[in-house]
Amino acid sequence: MAFQPIVDLPARRVFAYEALVRGPAGEPAAIVLDQVTRESRYAFDQACRVKALQTAVAAGIVATGAKLSINFLPNAVYSPMACIQLTLATAAQTGFPPDRLIFEFTENEEMGSPEHVEAIIDTYRKIGFSVAIDDFGAGYSGLGRFARFRPDLIKLDMDLIRGVDGDPRRSAVIAATVGMCAALDTVLIAEGVETVAEAATLDRLGIRFMQGYLFARPGFEQLPEAVFPALA
Repeated sequence: MAFQPIVDLPARRVFAYEALVRGPAGEPAAIVLDQVTRESRYAFDQACRVKALQTAVAAGIVATGAKLSINFLPNAVYSPMACIQLTLATAAQTGFPPDRLIFEFTENEEMGSPEHVEAIIDTYRKIGFSVAIDDFGAGYSGLGRFARFRPDLIKLDMDLIRGVDGDPRRSAVIAATVGMCAALDTVLIAEGVETVAEAATLDRLGIRFMQGYLFARPGFEQLPEAVFPALA
């Protein structure tokens, strides 16, 4: 696992670390994910959760107070309560508070059963987890999923963020999303932020939480220190 911080820009602190799957020698996620089959999907999803928790705790996340965000595959969850038992046991064994766990699922993943995803989200919320939609604005029926699943957080896709400082259309879309999230009490995160100009524009549009190379690159089996540049 590698970890990349999600920063709370006004507070100049790390809000959460996202766990990103890597190969044993740091190989990128695409190489690892290409080896996952339908038959191995469940075991892979479970292994990622355990490894993310174990590695983050070993790297010192508990003392930081930050949350841990783990990507999961809804189609790998055959029973929400049964499939979460290993995660809960690992959290207990490592001393990581379950209420600091965020589970992300990507908008790019086509789902066979929205009812199944709703059951997963409802179960996770009852346990005390938060749920996020990743890559919002890039995949299948984004607004429909947002309305139906009522996530605690959404992460704006980096394609919307790229060059926002010079693109009135992107700014307008993001401003509308900020208003929508405020009305629905949903945390909004901008991912893929790479320049000070992008961060400054997002800040002016009302986005508090950001993630991207501007603040820190992913750290392999470590929690990288976040940098907070001065905004123009």
